[in-house]
Amino acid sequence: MKEFPVSKVYRLLEPGPVVLVTTRARNGTPDIMTMGFHMVIRHDSPPLLGCIIGPWDHSYTALRDTGECVIAIPGADLAEIMVDIGNCSGRDTDKFARFGFTQSPAKTVSAPLTENCLANIECRVADTTMVDRLSLWILEPQAAWINPDRPEQRTLHHRGDGTFTIDGPVISLRERMVLWKQFQD
Repeated sequence: MKEFPVSKVYRLLEPGPVVLVTTRARNGTPDIMTMGFHMVIRHDSPPLLGCIIGPWDHSYTALRDTGECVIAIPGADLAEIMVDIGNCSGRDTDKFARFGFTQSPAKTVSAPLTENCLANIECRVADTTMVDRLSLWILEPQAAWINPDRPEQRTLHHRGDGTFTIDGPVISLRERMVLWKQFQD
């Protein structure tokens, strides 16, 4: 084994795919941002997600003011666009127009769905007790949408240093997951 810097352990544990977060400001302006720091907190009822969105993010104000957003999961074919979205601010850029993303109305929140993505999860803020200290928002999914006909179904995972991994083959070990059958449908 070789020692690894503790300050970089996030590179070893990056939880899931890079996602896009859409919000809509009180004045009606939509925004979209790239986010790599998120996690499933609870998968039972109600499910809860955690994400890091801080005051340095333009979307922070809209999330704080409205208490809602959409977590959109893009395919790996959008890798360069995801990075480019993260490299500009909605303060001075209409990112939907600039990057050619198609918005559609959500069912339960004002933030738009992103039709270009594999999935969209409409969320409402469930807990803000860690926002001031850690910029950690606890979100409760309200509705979810998938796009099974999208040609690219693989997702992109940030390794924390500007490099990415693309999902690979899927293996099934369902028959061995005897204590978790209730989560297999």
